[in-house]
Amino acid sequence: MNHSSKQATALSGANPARLAHPLDMMPFFRRRPASTRRNLLYTLIWNCGLGTVLTAVDVLYSGSERLVVGHWLPMLLISNLIGFLIHFGHLLANAVSGGWPRRAQGLPRLVFNIVLVGTSVLLGLGLGTALLNGQGVAQVMDNRSALNQSLLVAVAVAVLMYVVSSSAERRVAQAMEKARQQELIASTARLLAEARLRALQAQIEPHFLYNTLANVVSLIVPQPAKAQHMLERFIDYLRASLAASRSEEATLGSETRLIAAYLDVLAVRMGERLRYRIEVPDALRQFAIAPMLLQPVVENAISHGLEPKVEGGEIVVSARVEGEHLYLQISDTGVGLGSTMSAKPGGGVGLSNLRERLRSMYGGAAKVELLENQPCGMTVRLMLPLNASPTSIHSVP
Repeated sequence: MNHSSKQATALSGANPARLAHPLDMMPFFRRRPASTRRNLLYTLIWNCGLGTVLTAVDVLYSGSERLVVGHWLPMLLISNLIGFLIHFGHLLANAVSGGWPRRAQGLPRLVFNIVLVGTSVLLGLGLGTALLNGQGVAQVMDNRSALNQSLLVAVAVAVLMYVVSSSAERRVAQAMEKARQQELIASTARLLAEARLRALQAQIEPHFLYNTLANVVSLIVPQPAKAQHMLERFIDYLRASLAASRSEEATLGSETRLIAAYLDVLAVRMGERLRYRIEVPDALRQFAIAPMLLQPVVENAISHGLEPKVEGGEIVVSARVEGEHLYLQISDTGVGLGSTMSAKPGGGVGLSNLRERLRSMYGGAAKVELLENQPCGMTVRLMLPLNASPTSIHSVP
């Protein structure tokens, strides 16, 4: 889940963009998912912050030196009384009306906010002043001029909060829509890369299947032991290939076992023209990678490197860790990049599909490098981040 999606899940109500708390207007506070405990804590933070701001304004205009006792503590008491009256008033109204305040829009929502904030200001101010001055609530309520002034301020604050929160909710809704579009684009890119991989496999596997079966048939009479070995390794390859095609994630160990079975089958046909080594430390064999990620590279090395070369060559599959990345290398001693003997169709397409597949899974954190070996051959190097698992890719029918 990306950052925008996490923000979206932190919001509650029938409208997913409706802010669960005024502090949700700030992206920092939207990081925590909405809950009763979180909203109570946010209300306390909001009340204390508002009380501190009002204290600063009061001291600035009154010039009083009794900042803490004379202004800040009384303001904190009154602001918390008013804030929690609004908080619990919202909860009560939602419980009684079946969540209507969360669904209300436009003028009805504005009127509800004015009534709730105005009532909470009157009650909170009356109760707070009574507690601070030792008076009864009724005596405080008799001061009509102060109450009218407070009520006007409350109405202004309610209108201001409605305008600000509505604007913030529109921004959140736009961000959520953008996140959904980005997720759709990323999902489409992953499916496209997988579809291209399946298309490439559909072209390669029948050719490999027919050639292998033809070789087994030709070896049954003159060399039955070799035919049996080739057929056994071909079955191992088919099992591993089928498991990989049905899985959304593989390990480096399972991928190298698939490659070993594939190369063992080819080694029977190519004989001494094909030699290979797999140098993957045991500590890295459980590293998660996408299935069938390395095999197309090995197939390219055979088809475009070793097969065109009369004497064949060697393939080395290796893995190592450097810093924050895992480096996977498929090296061959074939004809290399500059040879005309390797000019077969499909090599560039395979590497292009590999780059697109890595981009869809890791973004810009993964790279593919094509290096020319000396005196001959080439190396394909994949650089994968250690701290990120490949994005889940659903198989394409």
